[in-house]
Amino acid sequence: MIHAAQKSRLHRSAGFAMAAASAALLTTSAFAQTPAEFFKGKTVKLVVTQATAGYYDIGARLMARHWSRFIPGHPNVVVQNQTGAAGVGLANRFAVGAVEPDGTTLGVLQRGVPQYAFIGYQGIRFDPLKLTWVGSLSSYATDSYVLIVNATHPAKNMAELANPKLLTRLGANNAGSTNLAFSLLLKDLFKLNVNIIRGYEGTAPIFLATERGEVDGLVAGYSTIRTSMADRWEQKKVVPLVQFGRKTRLPELAEVPIARELVTDPNDSALLHFAELPFFTAFPIAGPAGVPADRVKALSDAVIAMTKDSDFLADAKKVNFDIDPIDGEAVKQALLQASKTPDDVMTRYNALLSGK
Repeated sequence: MIHAAQKSRLHRSAGFAMAAASAALLTTSAFAQTPAEFFKGKTVKLVVTQATAGYYDIGARLMARHWSRFIPGHPNVVVQNQTGAAGVGLANRFAVGAVEPDGTTLGVLQRGVPQYAFIGYQGIRFDPLKLTWVGSLSSYATDSYVLIVNATHPAKNMAELANPKLLTRLGANNAGSTNLAFSLLLKDLFKLNVNIIRGYEGTAPIFLATERGEVDGLVAGYSTIRTSMADRWEQKKVVPLVQFGRKTRLPELAEVPIARELVTDPNDSALLHFAELPFFTAFPIAGPAGVPADRVKALSDAVIAMTKDSDFLADAKKVNFDIDPIDGEAVKQALLQASKTPDDVMTRYNALLSGK
């Protein structure tokens, strides 16, 4: 005879089994859909790990205005800002299964975040090679990462900046941000007397801080500088001193040396080359591991198609956002190359970022 308590447990077990079977059926059904069938009527959330008005926010909102037209099923695309840790937190959430791997939640990570994982930086719980990569709006072919200082600052070139008696205050974001990494790299490679003021949420607040005189300068993308502080740039109220992320000088900055010209020690050069690798995936769009391959391809193809569209390009020109895209597979290959960097170089870079 089955007692009442046993019957209750059996009913509950049967209910759980039916629910699990239904969930599995729904999941199987969803994954059997074509990308167009799946994305139709859905919303794709593009999470930006930076405050508004910064480079990544501007690019994401540019995408949101156009990307839907090229994604099968034409889902709504919205931008959500989640500041803090430059995207490390979001990448960690992607890795631990906290985000549904269906292609409806993607993130624009700050470009240095995957590299932080390779060096085992504190707080990292994700493997960049296991995340989903959709593409990048920029491979830095037409951009440069530039150290700028206020025109009122005594240094007008790197030699003058290296004066040990000259203290220079550089503004930076939090851990994981490219401008913090390169502020630290500047201090290490060129032995600069630099005080790094951290904690700004995005480049836009740092631009304001330079204007108010709270800091003397920062390192930022040339395209971002021309977008976010166009008036000060045109009026020559800031001075560019050195370029990163390039093997040759950007034509528009022909008088400004690249860091590779100034670094001659082989060990320093190896460190610089590793540090510069993220620029070749300058606007990385990521998602959790496990997004169905056909949806990833559809999203990646949509990025490339969008960047060839005349309306999109005209819109990008209005906000001075340079477009030189790569697809998701190219992002993965760049990260694979980065992962093969010798351990001693990674150890040095990790120590630099950790302040050891």
